[in-house]
Amino acid sequence: MRAEFPDFRLGAVLATSFTATLTERRGNAVERIPTPQRLVDWLAVNGLAVDSCTPAQLDLARELRESIHAAATAAAIGDPLPAAAVGVINGRSVRGRAAAILTPEGTRHWRLGSASGVDDALGVIAADAIAILSGERDGKLALCASPTCRAAFFDTSQSRTRKWCDMNTCGNRQKKARFNAKKPAERR
Repeated sequence: MRAEFPDFRLGAVLATSFTATLTERRGNAVERIPTPQRLVDWLAVNGLAVDSCTPAQLDLARELRESIHAAATAAAIGDPLPAAAVGVINGRSVRGRAAAILTPEGTRHWRLGSASGVDDALGVIAADAIAILSGERDGKLALCASPTCRAAFFDTSQSRTRKWCDMNTCGNRQKKARFNAKKPAERR
């Protein structure tokens, strides 16, 4: 019987969605890619299907995830990017040999090399992180306002004032907490 795993938090931005494979970083952390197969599953859901993943490749993926999170957090608060994180992101980016393919429908798909699918997929994620961190993409890095989450996310809203990494989780949880905090005071 297969163990139940928490759902993936999927977003429109690949790199920050990847960092969301570890959530509630300041509370009871939730690891959403605890096994190599879960990384394969996450990559498939994000258009980066690979055949398999080894435990060593999972470790590389987690190292990339944490490096992206560290760099995005620094960028969001205006600090210099950590050199070690930049080194990991660049290293994963240059190892990948994925090719962007335009479909007849006008969408982009990634063609990953058969011999190094995970390396290629991590290269795509690293390249997306580089595009965000370097300012190539229109948006702003921010940190989730939830005190237990503090996930880095890429805000592409028109006003660039989004507060939550995901309104359906952190935003709703915070709104519910505020609502419940007001209830007892109103009953008095």
